[in-house]
This record gives sequence, C-alpha cells and structure tokens, in this order.
Amino acid sequence: MSVAVVPLAAKFGWSSSFLGIVQSSFLWGYIFSSVIGGALVDKYGGKKVLAWGVALWSLSTLLTPWAATHSTASLLAVRAFFGLAEGVAMPAMSTLTSRWFPSHERASAIGICMGGFHLGNVVGLLLTPIMLSTIGISGPFILFSSLGLLWLSTWTSKVTNDPCNSPFVSKSELRLIQAGKSDSVKKRNPPSLRHLLSKLPSWTVIIANITNNWGYFVLLSWMPIYFNTVFNVNLKQAAWFSAVPWGTMAVSGYMAGKASDSLIKAGYSLTLVRKIMQSIGFIGPGVSLLCLNYAKSPAVAAVLITIALSLSSFSQAGYLLNIQIAQDFSTALQIQQEH
Repeated sequence: MSVAVVPLAAKFGWSSSFLGIVQSSFLWGYIFSSVIGGALVDKYGGKKVLAWGVALWSLSTLLTPWAATHSTASLLAVRAFFGLAEGVAMPAMSTLTSRWFPSHERASAIGICMGGFHLGNVVGLLLTPIMLSTIGISGPFILFSSLGLLWLSTWTSKVTNDPCNSPFVSKSELRLIQAGKSDSVKKRNPPSLRHLLSKLPSWTVIIANITNNWGYFVLLSWMPIYFNTVFNVNLKQAAWFSAVPWGTMAVSGYMAGKASDSLIKAGYSLTLVRKIMQSIGFIGPGVSLLCLNYAKSPAVAAVLITIALSLSSFSQAGYLLNIQIAQDFSTALQIQQEH
C-alpha cells in the first residue's frame, strides 16, 4: 500500500494530510485486534486464529481498489478492517513459537518469523511498481490477496497448535522442544488483563512496543513517498531504495536472535541479554535517523535507513520476546501491540 498509495493519491486528488489518514487507517483496526487476538488465541489456538486472520486480510486486500473507487468511507473502513485482521498475527506467532521451539531457540525462531515479515515488505515493494505499470492499480492487490489465500491453503494442512499433535514431529524432536518447559506453567489458567497491567514488566513491554512500532510503521508507510517527494526519484526507484533496508533487516534480525541465544547458552543472564539487545535496538536506530536529516542524496538516505532498520531488528531479541514474561500465556501480553 505504501507504493500503490502514490498513484491512488494522484488519481483521486488526495492531499498529503488525507494520504496520512489513509495510511494510518490500517492501525485503527490493528490497535484493537492485538488485544482481541491475544484472547482469541488463548481460547482457540494460534492456528485457527491466524488462519482466519490471513483469510480476512487477503479479502481486505482484494477489496481495497474497489473501496477507493467507491467512496472515502469505504476505503477507510476496508483499511481498518485489514488492520483488524492482521493484528492477530503477532499473538498467534507468539504462542506458536513458544510451543514449537525449545526455550533456548526462541530468539532465533522469532528472528526467522520476523524475517518473513520483512521479506514480505521487500517482495511487495519490488513487485508493486511492476504490477502497477503492467496491469493497473488493481494488479498488486489481486496478486497479494491470491498469494495469501494460496499460502493459507498449504499452511493449514501442515501446522498444528501443538507439536504433540503433529505427524511430522518425531519423539526426539518433541523431547527437544519440551526441554525446559514447566508442566505447572502449562496447567495454569491465563492471567487476567488486570493482573498483567498491575505488573511492571508488562508496562515495560507495552512502552517498548509503542516506541519501536512508532518508527517501524512510519518507515513502512512513508518510505517510498519520502524518496519520491524529497529526492524526486520515480516510483520504481523509490521502491528499490525502500526495499533494501527491509531485506537487510530480515537478515540482521535472524543474526540478532542467534547472538542472543548464543549468549544465553554461554551463561549470560537472560535479563542482561534482553537489555543489551533492546539497547542496540533503540539507540542505534535513533542515532541513524537523526543523521538522516543531513542526507543529501537518496543513496545516503537509503544507507542510513538500512542501518536504522538493521539495528532496530535487535528489538526482536529484546521486548518482542515477551514469552519470557508469561511463557505459554504470552498471547495475553499482546496488548502491547497498541501503538
């Protein structure tokens, strides 16, 4: 949408301020579904909730160009519904990774999962200009909604909520996954929202997520527009400049996860490792984005944004591993997805 919104704005004569409203409408739904999604995942399991989420956000993607043509209200409603559907992804991912990966590999697992998020941005940024120029505005929306439904049909036939129920997991693999997990934790009921909000670690995660996601979604929504308007590059070039940082972030996030797991295996305190990763994930991007004010060319700007997002990915081995706070009830902690 960050690329397609440029020709949409030109076609319908949107002002910069209204363009910002369109971009932010996704978050209107995303805010609420993070909490709702966490509760649904705790009740129905990550597989079912994520499957419904993918189906609904694929449908929303397909309807977006129609909604833009129909009316402003329709467009904003579809975008908000898109966010509402996609917001369940993080709670579902948290509970599935906590069940499918042993404790000492969770940072790497999160790195792999988030790498998929970032590579999706790369694919979208690179393919959208091509689809726009060859098929038209509806092209990328049809393609990506179709890919979502295709992925869904394959994923649902292979994945289970718990590795215990999977025919693809051997007994030795199951023992490895369950290593270090406490039976007493598994048998407890999920904590109440009031209980979670009474704990300082929960608020720490909430504030960290607000801080991280403010920068993440600003860059995700506005990067192509930034290159297009500030440096006067065409849409295809802007997409390429925007894709490189996300591709690098996918790799650096995995490396951060591996480094985190290695430090923990080496005997370093879990809390210390999380703090180190989170410090890198905040200080590094902050300095890089301050330097962005002095960029005089799109290449320099792309380098600085790449550094910022690469270092930001270390947060995936910091606050994002909220599963360390509540173990199997980590989905309840997805309240911190409110931006």
